[in-house]
Amino acid sequence: MKLYKLKKQFNGYKKGTQFYLIAESEFIGVKEFVMRTEDLTSRISLNESELLKNFTLIKNL
Repeated sequence: MKLYKLKKQFNGYKKGTQFYLIAESEFIGVKEFVMRTEDLTSRISLNESELLKNFTLIKNL
């Protein structure tokens, strides 16, 4: 599992919010990621460009 941190405000989440990468999938070259907040109460689904633009990898767990 990987831990990510928001670089800037995104979808109503504040800068610095930490997310766990729960799932990765790829279908015909389109990558999609499912992230959950550190307290596991909320989740978001995003594509590869949104992940690279808005998140920073903190560590692999």
